[in-house]
Amino acid sequence: MATDYDASRKSEDEQREESLEARRLTSGEQDKTSGKVDEDETEVAESFELPGADLSHESLSIEVIPEQASEFTCTSCFLVQHGSRRENPSVDLCVDCA
Repeated sequence: MATDYDASRKSEDEQREESLEARRLTSGEQDKTSGKVDEDETEVAESFELPGADLSHESLSIEVIPEQASEFTCTSCFLVQHGSRRENPSVDLCVDCA
């Protein structure tokens, strides 16, 4: 049998604890000292308030500027690009998408 000399070595007590824990897990026995309480997942999920979940009372405060004469909207990525980034003068494709 090959021996891995780089592996961390464990004392006999640690090995005994690991084997007991493994037996407990395979037998379906729960650790009573863990302090973990069974919780209803749906009840817990309903109590969480996600950031940005309800924005109905907020108003948008951004000024939207229409597309300028020197700009175009790429037909592939739908980003507004400067005219110098156009791949072909006859097609509305930016250099990145072409």
